[in-house]
Amino acid sequence: MDRSQPHPDQLTDSAPESSDMTITAPATGATRPSPDSMRRTSLAAGILYLISFVSIPSLALYNPVRENADFVLGAGSDTGVQWAGFLEVVVALAGIGTAVVLFRVARRQSETAALGFVTARVLEAALILVGVVSMLSIVTLRQDVAGTAGADPASLITTGQAHLATYDWAFLLSQSLMPVFNALCIGYVMYRSGLVPRILPTIGLIGAPLLLLSDIAIFFGVYDRAAPIALVAALPIAAWEFSLGVYLTVKGFKPAAVAALTATDLDTELSPA
Repeated sequence: MDRSQPHPDQLTDSAPESSDMTITAPATGATRPSPDSMRRTSLAAGILYLISFVSIPSLALYNPVRENADFVLGAGSDTGVQWAGFLEVVVALAGIGTAVVLFRVARRQSETAALGFVTARVLEAALILVGVVSMLSIVTLRQDVAGTAGADPASLITTGQAHLATYDWAFLLSQSLMPVFNALCIGYVMYRSGLVPRILPTIGLIGAPLLLLSDIAIFFGVYDRAAPIALVAALPIAAWEFSLGVYLTVKGFKPAAVAALTATDLDTELSPA
């Protein structure tokens, strides 16, 4: 046998490996958020929703302005009014916070609804601040103008009542009307995605048209915003937001819904154009 010829086994061993050793890089078209990240998101959103209820005492703290037409002239304490204004500023910022935190989750279900939620929250916060400015302007008139030489009490009272009317209209458009659109946008996302028990967004989706009808009635003077029927109409939306805040704080998003939402989003990003 010719020793110069390679043995068949040597040919097999020395043959370069081909397609079996090819390494395919994993697709990187989308990044799935980690469970810990989603839990932090739900916790932050839940806490911010609960913070938005801290302004409830402001209804009572504003009473000195409402009950005394001559408040601007110096009757009664203004500390409560200042605290009420501060609490409403906190609510305005917390409302924007809920939209910012939930946007990245909501857009995976519906980018339109997510943008609508952010827009409604920002507009709500802006109108809340308009109302706060009106109330604090009454305090400023009281502290810096009333009692000075040449101040006209009748004019001050008229100006104070004008600022109070501005607050009432700003309240109707912000803390009563905007929650209708908030509930429709984020409620739709939560119901379709199943991130929370569907009974919660159902309350919001049912309460939204009820509150809208009540707001229209108040707008055209059918009844006052402090009327019992107005308070009843606002209860479902209040219950929806409070229950959502508690659920997101205590439980967080449903893991199965998070996985399904992420998988759907991943399939969309990896699909061919």
